[in-house]
Amino acid sequence: MENLVANIQGMTAIAVGLLIGLGALGTAIGFGILGGKFLEGAARQPEMIPTLRIWLFVVAGLLDAVTMIGVAIALIITFANPFLTNALTYVK
Repeated sequence: MENLVANIQGMTAIAVGLLIGLGALGTAIGFGILGGKFLEGAARQPEMIPTLRIWLFVVAGLLDAVTMIGVAIALIITFANPFLTNALTYVK
């Protein structure tokens, strides 16, 4: 019984680490591409900088939202582990 609980908690910790880590990596790559494209567009058409800046912040907010959703899912899996509760109901 303790072996099953430890195994599920260990696998959950690995899954949460991957979820948060890959989410952060994807956001970092997205921000890098976003910033590069903003600078490229500003260099090509300086008169469009205010419009480009608005879209830069909109897309940056969406990138952050995706990461925060991943963190929320990771916290739910960590503290209200559905895998552990389901396994314990079948073992008893």
